[in-house]
Amino acid sequence: MPKRLQVYETPEITVTFDPNRCFHSGVCVRGLPEVFDVRRKRWVRPELASAQVVADQVARCPSGALQVQWPGQPADPRNSPQGGE
Repeated sequence: MPKRLQVYETPEITVTFDPNRCFHSGVCVRGLPEVFDVRRKRWVRPELASAQVVADQVARCPSGALQVQWPGQPADPRNSPQGGE
């Protein structure tokens, strides 16, 4: 059974995490530990850094499990449960 897409929102940015795509490289955690901390229940806290810094780190996610959406932009089809297929 596929795991649910996780959504973390602030007024400036929305970060989504697809646990079905993640291969746990740790790039997010090592690159921006104040925002990405797996020891917390709500492990993504985009409000703890500027939206651009968070977006830059999300862009480094090698699996594409992390994605960003800016206010007013349509959702990325890769974030759908079907992965845009």
